[in-house]
Amino acid sequence: MKTDYKIIALDIDGTLTNSQKIITPATKNNLIQFQKYGGKLILASGRPVMGIVPHAKTLQLDEFGGYILAYNGGCVIDCKTGEIVFQEKLPLQVVPEIYDIIKNYPVGINTYEGSDIVVGSQINSYTELEAKINGMGIKFVDDFPGYVDFDINKLLLSGEPSVIAELEKILAEKYKGVLSIFKSESFFLEIVPLGIDKALSIDRLLRTIGIKTEECIACGDGFNDISMIKYAGLGVAMANAKEPVREAADYITLSNDEDGIVYMLMDKVMCRAASGLLNKCR
Repeated sequence: MKTDYKIIALDIDGTLTNSQKIITPATKNNLIQFQKYGGKLILASGRPVMGIVPHAKTLQLDEFGGYILAYNGGCVIDCKTGEIVFQEKLPLQVVPEIYDIIKNYPVGINTYEGSDIVVGSQINSYTELEAKINGMGIKFVDDFPGYVDFDINKLLLSGEPSVIAELEKILAEKYKGVLSIFKSESFFLEIVPLGIDKALSIDRLLRTIGIKTEECIACGDGFNDISMIKYAGLGVAMANAKEPVREAADYITLSNDEDGIVYMLMDKVMCRAASGLLNKCR
């Protein structure tokens, strides 16, 4: 059986998972069914690799040949082979510069090492949330710039929305044309290599594996999902998405607490591909 759409890029938090950070049985079963009929999945998230792997295993991406797109596209992994398809690393010389700018602000500066989030400046509730979501430990270091002498894919600033908004303006101006800087949540500021965002990395992946843009669906709810929603053949916003995300979408599905991914599959993919493939079409 053939579907018009060959690949679906899924944000995780607020999209693939519900408010309890769980993939519901209905969502799991229908996404596995999509893969059984030849579809591919991309888990496209700002999370580090370790925070995505458990969901990739749940959806059997290793069996069906799906992809992890971590750090908002900074690292793409083929789940079947475990190989890195491509990645971009943050220039380490910017770490002490950025640390010097933010050190007098009430924010945490974070990066990732193995199973830990490495934290400088402060540990706040948003850093703790990041650790909990990803199932990672927290390692606070006094000399963050001195400690981070290994390859990293991104820095994450965590703090109150008003402070994050101020730092976004400062850093975006300073590093214009050098780094990509954007909010994934009102309390998270992502700092990644220039040109890294979900849309650009998905485009690069699709060209590598020979799938057309119009054959791709992208689903999300956050600010960092807007680019891939605009890029895809079908851009899908969750009902719980922020208003700018909804405005960017071609289609708005139900919320992440109402199995919005399942609703989208039934309405836009499976019913068009195979009548009766799912239990119910609406």
